[in-house]
Amino acid sequence: MAKTTGAQVIADMFKAYGVTHVFMVPAILRRTFAELEFRTNIARVHTHGEKSAAYMADGYARASGKPGICMAQIVGALNLAAGLRDAWLAQSPVIAITGGRDPRTKFRKLYQEVDDVPAFEPVTKWNATVDAPERIPDMLRQAFRAAVSGAPGPVHLQFRGNEGQIDAEEADMEAEIDERFARVPPYRPEPEPEQVDRVLGLLREASRPIFVVGGGVRNSRAQAELRALAEALQIPVATSLNAKDAIPGNHPLSVGVVGSYSRESANLTVQRADLVCFVGTEAGGMTTHVWQVPAPGVAAIQIDINPEVIGRNYPLRASLCADARAALARLLERARNQPAVDRRAWLDEVAKLKHDWYEKYRPALTSDAVPIRPERICHELTQHVPDDAMVVVDTGHAGMWMGGMFDLRSTSQSYIRSAGHLGWAFPAGLGAKCAQPERPVVVFTGDAGFWYHIAELETAVRWKINTVVVVNNNSGGNQSKRGFDRAYGGQQTERGRELWTYTPVNFAEIANTIGALGIRVTQPGQLPAALEQALAAGRPAVIDVVTDIEVLAPPPVA
Repeated sequence: MAKTTGAQVIADMFKAYGVTHVFMVPAILRRTFAELEFRTNIARVHTHGEKSAAYMADGYARASGKPGICMAQIVGALNLAAGLRDAWLAQSPVIAITGGRDPRTKFRKLYQEVDDVPAFEPVTKWNATVDAPERIPDMLRQAFRAAVSGAPGPVHLQFRGNEGQIDAEEADMEAEIDERFARVPPYRPEPEPEQVDRVLGLLREASRPIFVVGGGVRNSRAQAELRALAEALQIPVATSLNAKDAIPGNHPLSVGVVGSYSRESANLTVQRADLVCFVGTEAGGMTTHVWQVPAPGVAAIQIDINPEVIGRNYPLRASLCADARAALARLLERARNQPAVDRRAWLDEVAKLKHDWYEKYRPALTSDAVPIRPERICHELTQHVPDDAMVVVDTGHAGMWMGGMFDLRSTSQSYIRSAGHLGWAFPAGLGAKCAQPERPVVVFTGDAGFWYHIAELETAVRWKINTVVVVNNNSGGNQSKRGFDRAYGGQQTERGRELWTYTPVNFAEIANTIGALGIRVTQPGQLPAALEQALAAGRPAVIDVVTDIEVLAPPPVA
């Protein structure tokens, strides 16, 4: 081994792992960023905030399956940690790098110094410090290994020096990598054959079985195996928000998103099932509407790569601890060798629930009301988002509207959503577009969410990250209306509305001022043309849709 700098090693390792973008607020690893320019084509995306840098890395990771890289110097480290919370909840492989304390100046009140390492513990799988240059190669390899292995998730490395100046130091080291850990999943653990037979037997014997699938199916890239197995066994499929693209909404066996931010008919279907098979989901509170859908005590099966979550929330008749694609493929192999199962009565019942839902909400989905109803936006996006588009969705009302009212039309469309942090979608959409620049990326958020990181619109213009952002602009965060009505004893005062309403703003004008394309939509019929114009603009675009602040998303179960 020859003496080399940490910066050269980091640059070479990033290149070898297939990293294409790094999202950061300077100044951090200054020498590394120079070496990235000299030795690679990796884009160094300078953002306006550490939290949005973490969200961009998260969107990049979810879109590509490769770890997303974000960085901040020591004074911004806690902001970066806050941004990892969504990646942690969504099990997204993000590698966060920060500057850190130097042993030579610790405990002497150094400017801006705080011990940030403990703050990363709750939101990372692995949290470590790099205090000697010769440790850079093995610590970076471990960061990639931890981020993508098993149930993926974020990791954190703190480099010595407030700006990580350790990267300028030399040591005897080489830029060795392990290519297996360049993306999710590095391994595909196989299920036990006898347990596969038991699970298949239970699925075949049930009269009204249903699959409830989560983000593990997406991480494993097991969508095709899921659909094929559901078709072979004639079993309906409900998804979590994280797995909405596991099966298109127009597939006969798709019943939609189940849980809290969901579709009413999906919850009713799951409630009527006599066997629920959870695949790649922890069966947490959001997916089960706080363990009401399905009801406690239902016959259940669980398939997951993480043994710690199997059976945690529902008692099980059987389980498979395995990679989702491997498990579904083994079930499919056996199912194809067995007689077909007649489930016409169950599928007719499910079809009626779906039909009744569409008829109930058709007036809102096709409404010509002004101000525009959010349901109409979702309906138009269902009809007009390109077949190869990636749709990125915020939480709150944005997540509720799109979870329940928007459908994917093809297996080549993708859907990723915030795991619970308002404002995530816009920067995450920028990261997703960096990961897959050839695909259209359409972001759906509200004005409450867009305000969080609106400064990154300048980042999008500067870096030519051509996403389309659809803003449900009702001049407020009206998801809070029901809660404040309750707080005021049934109906809030007029002044109570000041707690969740904003000054009306034209986001299209702001976009045009910054150099993006801004389109203001005030009539429902303008939406298709606006989307077509935005997608063809060749620059970042904002479609500012003026909507009715009094319209609230429907409850998940009527």
